[in-house]
Amino acid sequence: MSPPVARQIIASMTLISSTEEGRGRLRQLADNTRYFRDELRKRGYIIYGDSHSPVIPMILFTLANICAFAKECLNRGLATVIVAFPATTMLGARARFCISASHTREHLDRVLKILEELDPMINLKMSANRPTSAFLDFWRHFFTRPAVPTRAVDEDS
Repeated sequence: MSPPVARQIIASMTLISSTEEGRGRLRQLADNTRYFRDELRKRGYIIYGDSHSPVIPMILFTLANICAFAKECLNRGLATVIVAFPATTMLGARARFCISASHTREHLDRVLKILEELDPMINLKMSANRPTSAFLDFWRHFFTRPAVPTRAVDEDS
C-alpha cells in the first residue's frame, strides 16, 4: 500500500471514529443496512452475506435472470452491480446492493418497489416462500417451444 493511500485511510478512520458526524454516519449506515436487509427477507428474496455488511447480495440464480434484471433495472433508472459465473457458481448469479449512509428511506423504498415490479416478470423470489414448481414453471416455456430452423433443410437430407 502506498503512503498516500495509507494516509487517506488513517484520515478517514480518524474522522469516522472521532467526530459526531462520523459516528452519525456509521449509525445511519447500520440503520439503512438493517432496514434494507430486513425488508428483502420479509418480502421473500434470498440474500447472503454478513448481516452487518452494507453490501447485500441477492440471489438471481441464472444468467438469463441476471441479464433481464440488469436491463429492467436500467430501464427504471436503477444502477445495479451484478455478478455471475465464473465469479459465482452456475446457479449463484446475484445482484449486489451497496448501501450508503447517504441513502434515504425513500431511496431504499424505491429500490424495493422496483424489485416488486420486476418479480412477476423475472421470478426473483425463488425461495422457500414459493412453491418449488415456480422455478420450473418460469423456465418451462423456454424448453417446450418448438424449435425454429435457422436455415432451409432439404427434404431428402
